[in-house]
Amino acid sequence: MAGAEEIMAELPRQAGRSRIGLVLNERGWDRALAAGVDEANVVVCATDGFGIRNQGAGVAEQVAAMAAIANRRAAEGGPPISVTVSVAFGCPFDGEVSQDQVVAIVREAAALDVAEIAIADTIGVADPWTVRRRVAACAAVANGKTLRLHFHDTRGTGLANAYAGVEAGVTVLDASCGGLGGCPFAPNATGNIATEDLVYMLERAGFETGVDLDAMVEAGRWIGEKIGKPPISSLSRAGGFPAKA
Repeated sequence: MAGAEEIMAELPRQAGRSRIGLVLNERGWDRALAAGVDEANVVVCATDGFGIRNQGAGVAEQVAAMAAIANRRAAEGGPPISVTVSVAFGCPFDGEVSQDQVVAIVREAAALDVAEIAIADTIGVADPWTVRRRVAACAAVANGKTLRLHFHDTRGTGLANAYAGVEAGVTVLDASCGGLGGCPFAPNATGNIATEDLVYMLERAGFETGVDLDAMVEAGRWIGEKIGKPPISSLSRAGGFPAKA
């Protein structure tokens, strides 16, 4: 998380946009408050193996930290909190992750004053059928909280999983411009599903996203030039359809 404060300082406040800080523990919450984030996304890993490597804490300790942060916000104020359950479909260290492991964390989060709960396929191992079942199980204990899905396209199933999530009733999806990103603790991990590819699929189906698709494609190419890594999105290569005059 080095440099997070400097990045936040360069991001302008603008109506309709949320500058979200990733929070792994109470120290991270303090840093997020000091940086003036608009939202704090508290991460709880579904396995001890990933949690210890990613944030130095097992599942029980992370759940306790999540509750402590929510209680501090209730007592002291602060930005809205969302929760992400990472490695919710599989862990590079502990292997398969059961539905019960994920549901238990979602139930704990749903008892707190959080705005949103995300189910994250951090290493890109999910399939559409498991996504459907896991969304239904989490929705049953989410106490009406908004569910969000976070997919990586490591094994080429990201968009199919997003489709399954939408069919299961989810309306909030994470994506990354150009498909860039990854996780240093997830071997061979790629970025999230590309925003432009997701927007293209949704808008072809008749959904309104509010995203300027051409501008998103150009943004992905621009970022790729800046970091010396071309975007991996399909639309950056092929463009939208039908082509605009």
